Amino acid sequence: MTVQERIAKLRKRMEAYGIDIYIVPTADYHQSEYVGDFFKCREYMTGFTGSAGTAVFTKEAAFLWTDGRYFIQAAKELEGSGIVLQKSGEPGVPGIGEWLEAETQKAEHAPRIGFDGRTVSIAAGKRYEEIAGHMGGRICFEKDLVGEVWDGRPDLPSEPAFPLVLCYAGESTASKLERLRTEMQKSDAAYCVITGLDDIGWLLNMRGRDVAYCPLILSYAVIGMDNMKLYADEDKFDDTVKEKFAEDHIELHPYAAVQERMRKFRQGETILLDPEQMNYALYRSIPEQVKKIERENPVIRMKAVKNETEIANIREAHLKDGIACTKFMYWLKTKIGTETITEIQASEKLEELRAEQAHFIGPSFAPICAYKEHAAIVHYSASPETDAELKKEGMILCDTGGHYMEGSTDITRTIVLGNVTEEEKKHFTTVLCSMLHLADARFLYGCTGMSLDYAAREPFWRQHLNFNHGTGHGVGYLGNIHELPARFFWKMPMGTGTIPVLEPGMVITDEPGIYIENSHGIRTENELLVVKDTENEYGQFLRFETLTFVPIDLDAVDPEVMTERERRLLNAYHTQVREKISPYLGEEEREWLKTYTREI
Repeated sequence: MTVQERIAKLRKRMEAYGIDIYIVPTADYHQSEYVGDFFKCREYMTGFTGSAGTAVFTKEAAFLWTDGRYFIQAAKELEGSGIVLQKSGEPGVPGIGEWLEAETQKAEHAPRIGFDGRTVSIAAGKRYEEIAGHMGGRICFEKDLVGEVWDGRPDLPSEPAFPLVLCYAGESTASKLERLRTEMQKSDAAYCVITGLDDIGWLLNMRGRDVAYCPLILSYAVIGMDNMKLYADEDKFDDTVKEKFAEDHIELHPYAAVQERMRKFRQGETILLDPEQMNYALYRSIPEQVKKIERENPVIRMKAVKNETEIANIREAHLKDGIACTKFMYWLKTKIGTETITEIQASEKLEELRAEQAHFIGPSFAPICAYKEHAAIVHYSASPETDAELKKEGMILCDTGGHYMEGSTDITRTIVLGNVTEEEKKHFTTVLCSMLHLADARFLYGCTGMSLDYAAREPFWRQHLNFNHGTGHGVGYLGNIHELPARFFWKMPMGTGTIPVLEPGMVITDEPGIYIENSHGIRTENELLVVKDTENEYGQFLRFETLTFVPIDLDAVDPEVMTERERRLLNAYHTQVREKISPYLGEEEREWLKTYTREI
């Protein structure tokens, strides 16, 4: 069935329910970034495969909003579908709310806006309700229209869960629950409802296989002062896990029963909930007379600061990942031109090398191996139709990561395969210097990622260049690879809450890039750990410890445009790479690494 045929079927369902506008976000019932196959409704309806975007359908037109990471990709994938691309954040492009306001104002009758309330946040649901109400209209949030037209929709996942024992988690579930209950008491909340899958996994020291690239379990949690109710598929947990749940006063209930639990809250009870995480349908199930404290889920900040056990494990995970990625870089540089290698084959080789490392679980996100002009598409994903053969020319951008029992990794290297232009060398070196500047920052406690983003952007802005994405994001421990709340960005991203103070123990990526459409894309990414530096009369200073150790391709570096400080930083980094990775390589690989980590 074509995209146009799917849209036609959807419009028939809209007509049957009297719905004028139907909204299809990219979300599961938990506002997860990556979703399992069952939840890929927006992809099914539009053909756009990116991880972020919202589709809107009217009786006559269709639109897709997505951000700057996906402009090029979306334009290509929507071609011929009749769906209009709306480039979020670009001048003259209205936001979804602004567009809905304008659309409903010109309606000839009171409009009805529809969406599956389980896939929409509280804030978004309230906004849609407000917009419809301005014109005397209403919303319909109980209908999953895509589910009604999706023939052969995949089932919800049923893979077993697995525990994260104390040598990996570093803190018991009982201790985490005690800390959470302390935060609940500060808000005078009798209950805390948590719907974020990574937050529940962190609390329980449990992981699963229910979400693409994220080892998490589809679940909801209702935490009281003396017990916790977990809503999840009971069959995913073995008897040993169930016994541990009982010890920690955790009761198991069916996944779908959570909505009925919301209805049973009573007047006089106070609930703490996160309006950015909880879905609108669940929120509307809570009786109006129940007091609701709407604030950020306390687990988010607790989880963002890694404990000493997690930090030690994360360093070990990055050593393993550095070995695999360095071996991959050597393989690619020595094999190119002697055998046929495509983007997909390169990606498969890198996963194969990671799998040779102990305790490897799987990729931490959809791998990006993008050759030449494909690298200008920020979140390009090779398909059989686009799978380019790598030649002994140009560059390939590889943005990949792995989940290990010791933690999660996210790394990007742009690798030279043959001749590159002077412009490409200049851009590569600019990106490199940007990454080095941020990694070398020293700052007082109290700074946020907004404070420090300039350290990365200055080499770009001095040349009147920029990149249309954040410079870095928090990284979860066997959770979401893009973990809130930490981030580097020069302005407040829309709809993502606040940017917090940087705390020792936070792990954040450092990943500037440059993207020249139809030519090339370059990104260099390391992960950083926030650590304490000097404390004196001015306060507590902080700095970053680099976690990622893989060589930067010197074949694209122009030392002449680097300052002495920048060259010193690169040489010092390469010395660490050589010392840490060489013992795990074969003789030829070691000689190669010695050359590619030489002083410049």
